[in-house]
Amino acid sequence: MAKKLYVGGLSYSTNDAGLRAAFEKIGAVTSATVIIDRMSGRSKGFGFVEMANDAEAESAISEYDGKELDGRKVTVNEARPMEERPPRRDGGFSPRR
Repeated sequence: MAKKLYVGGLSYSTNDAGLRAAFEKIGAVTSATVIIDRMSGRSKGFGFVEMANDAEAESAISEYDGKELDGRKVTVNEARPMEERPPRRDGGFSPRR
């Protein structure tokens, strides 16, 4: 069964392909995504990697958590499910009054 991992502390230069390549050294990667800020188009400094099976995911956590990737020390752990958040008012923008 596939397991999704959270990868935090990424370098702003890390992209999806680089993230995938790093984790493919450990095992089969189903998907690798660096989260991008919509406004600036830059990386938010974190992403998600989905490993093909639990054993490879555990190996990836022990291999990369606290280690350097693209010049930055990264945090790797099992991703938690997204929590429900209340809807934003006015699309998240509130003008000055």
